Amino acid sequence: MQRIKKGDTVQVIAGKDRGERGEVLAVYPADNRIVVRGVNFVKKHEKARQAGNRQVQAQIVTTEAPLNLSNVMVVCPSCDKYTRVGFKLRDDGFKTRVCKKCNAEIDKRK
Repeated sequence: MQRIKKGDTVQVIAGKDRGERGEVLAVYPADNRIVVRGVNFVKKHEKARQAGNRQVQAQIVTTEAPLNLSNVMVVCPSCDKYTRVGFKLRDDGFKTRVCKKCNAEIDKRK
């Protein structure tokens, strides 16, 4: 089970965007990377090109770039602090993620 999932709110704890929070847009576990909305913007230059029957002009596009997983921590929905993630087995047999600070479940009940 992953510690950080798509849709979680995370806080950046290292790097140029330290202290900022955002929602996880994508997780790449094989590369140890994560994309967070509103964090780690980069500019990419695109050449002019032909797209079908219309011409697309050259432009500079700003997008979110992936961050290393070690530079972010999950924000607990109940205590609103960034925290480490632990795991606990529920009574119905499902394994859930829990906040190490307040011991509340991070996963939404199914």
